[in-house]
Amino acid sequence: MESKLSVFEGQHIRKIWYNDEWWFSVFDIVAILSNSTDPKQYIKKMRSRDPVLNANWGTICTPLELLAPDGKKRETNCVNTERAFRLIQSIPSLKAEPFKLWLAKVGYERIQEIENPELAQDRVKHYYDLKGYPKEWIDKRLRGIAIRQSLTDEWKNRGIKEQKEYAILTNEISKATFGIPIKEHKEIKSLDPRFKNQNLRDHMNDLELVFSMLGEQLTTEATRKRDARGLPENIEAANEGGAVAGRARKDAESTLGIKVVSPNNYLDSTKKKKIEKKKSDGGNAI
Repeated sequence: MESKLSVFEGQHIRKIWYNDEWWFSVFDIVAILSNSTDPKQYIKKMRSRDPVLNANWGTICTPLELLAPDGKKRETNCVNTERAFRLIQSIPSLKAEPFKLWLAKVGYERIQEIENPELAQDRVKHYYDLKGYPKEWIDKRLRGIAIRQSLTDEWKNRGIKEQKEYAILTNEISKATFGIPIKEHKEIKSLDPRFKNQNLRDHMNDLELVFSMLGEQLTTEATRKRDARGLPENIEAANEGGAVAGRARKDAESTLGIKVVSPNNYLDSTKKKKIEKKKSDGGNAI
């Protein structure tokens, strides 16, 4: 996706943080992708060409205060990332075409993954590889995803339906396993709290991943043994499974003189190693 976004390099798109995500100026997006000398008129024509877009314009766009060219703040129609893609579909220009092709490709890939779920795992592995993670870490992360899926399937079958309930149970496991809630663990990793979709596990070191898997696998076992039903009983199972993993963590820390929870961000560490290797190789390493 980064190659598709290169069309915006050197261009200024006004944005604002709202409802836990970035929102972008519709005017600026249209101006850049259409090359129109009069973006306001272009937007009017675009809406007239696309009746569905026009009918849902009030839903797609949200008026937010942005800094205008004259230095004053004015309400401006804005869209989040998802709605920006809908907007781009109605712009017939060469600059918009890479986005449309990318969206078509992603849609096709998702259909393939429904037909063959193994493809989804292969793509996840590829994405982690592109981010710079080593194979050993990726293998652990994928195993952790499988263990997590098994646990959430158990929860779903035992009356856990709401996303908030999944979050509560996950946090209980974390507290019992690592001795701290997820929020504090993210703070230790220096993750920006604004970005709620950041996955803590993507920043864990090997030991953190291993104990995270252990806590969730043991919770799955405790849930089945207890035949837990509903949130209260599943919380008890989460505490039991996480506590066993927590005792193992404490034993490892006291025996080996280490700390499992680390402020080191695994992805940042990987990037630093690559930079150092590139310097040692005379700047020729990829």
